Amino acid sequence: MTRFHIWWLAIRPKTLSISITPVLLGSVLSWHSHQQFSLLSFSVILLAAVAIQIGTNLYNDAADYEKGADTETRLGPQRAAQQGWLSAAQIKKAAFISFVMAFIAGIYLVYLGGVAIIFLGLLSILCGYAYTGGPKPIAYSPFGELFVLLFFGFAAVGGTYYLQSQSINTATLLLASSIGSLAAAILLINNYRDLEGDEQVSKLTLVHYSGRAAARKIYTAMLIYPYILLGCLWPEYSLWLLLPLFSLPAAIALIFYLYSLEISAELNKLLARTALLQLVYTLLLSLGIWLSPLSDSGPAL
Repeated sequence: MTRFHIWWLAIRPKTLSISITPVLLGSVLSWHSHQQFSLLSFSVILLAAVAIQIGTNLYNDAADYEKGADTETRLGPQRAAQQGWLSAAQIKKAAFISFVMAFIAGIYLVYLGGVAIIFLGLLSILCGYAYTGGPKPIAYSPFGELFVLLFFGFAAVGGTYYLQSQSINTATLLLASSIGSLAAAILLINNYRDLEGDEQVSKLTLVHYSGRAAARKIYTAMLIYPYILLGCLWPEYSLWLLLPLFSLPAAIALIFYLYSLEISAELNKLLARTALLQLVYTLLLSLGIWLSPLSDSGPAL
């Protein structure tokens, strides 16, 4: 493989959509509520969000290898450190560069959003490192899925909305929870697949405490919740908000797929398809909000 291909695999491109979709949704919601949208702000927020996720993914690659969680027997996709393509030190250096890029982008975002964005930005970068770094990594606890829900749902969507419109509202945070739930389902499948290997290195995730049978039910709830939420919120927008229901058959198919699978590398397909569902759901949701009649609150740019 070329050097570019190695680094491309190391950043885990199939899951990067979970940092892109919240920025899209938050911006569309800002336009709908206040007719406020800045392409420059959108671009910088997107850069910061993707840089934090890439930094998190890279540090996770190196740290899991050093802790013995990634071995030749793992069922998941190949990892750069585990395969010997890159050293753990090289990968950590790249992760640091990604976090620095996010920090630099955050300087402009602080100019836009003030003190609240300083707190949110620094907390996001710190948690990106703490996900697998530090004495008590989040990934080695039962709180990984909660971390994803909070940062790839509430923080990313709510933060984007605030930076675009200088305001926040309950409907935005509820819709943020829907795509955050789908993002958390991606991690759940990852931990479901790697349960035995994780337990050998004391990586005691939510799946460890719940067991696989209960984890399948949690995954089901994570996929169905966003569609139930749409039924509650559509009067706030219009029937266009129900557009993501076109992806509901795919969600149901993924649930049945999980229940039919043995513990094998086939779970990698389920993980990738769950990430695709999150992307499609968010695109349809954003389109539905865009097509809904504009709110008359807030000044137009």
